[in-house]
Amino acid sequence: MKTHFIKLFNYNRFANDLLLKAITDAHVPPKPLQLFAHLLTAEQVWYDRCHGLPNKFTSPWFDYTIEECTQLVPECHDRWISYLNDLTNADFDRLIKYQNFRGDYFQDSLADILTHVINHGTHTRAQIGQQLRLAGAESLPITDYSYYLRLLRSDI
Repeated sequence: MKTHFIKLFNYNRFANDLLLKAITDAHVPPKPLQLFAHLLTAEQVWYDRCHGLPNKFTSPWFDYTIEECTQLVPECHDRWISYLNDLTNADFDRLIKYQNFRGDYFQDSLADILTHVINHGTHTRAQIGQQLRLAGAESLPITDYSYYLRLLRSDI
């Protein structure tokens, strides 16, 4: 299971890098940047929840500059990969207790949280792509997981 999630988080980094470049190439339109900042904030919130740390954000909508996003992408990725590398197979079934931004308490397995982080990133990148198109971008990078896998195998 560890290998599976490391592969997914490496894909997440690949896709984030492509979208960050697309935002930069489009001269940093505000809505795509806001969505990208949200994606990075969510990654940090879930990382902290997995470690039982208090929430340092008051909302999942934190504003970052493009420069801050550029710095945070590799930092967030490296933090997650280091965490994943330290896990045992049993850890993926461990229940993580956390509080959402409304103050409600929940618990989910670590595997389900990791799956959510990846799915949330994919969903938000799709929103970013839509907003880039609305801002005038003529083309978008290919961020499909299957494309990423073909690149890893050098099928492309």
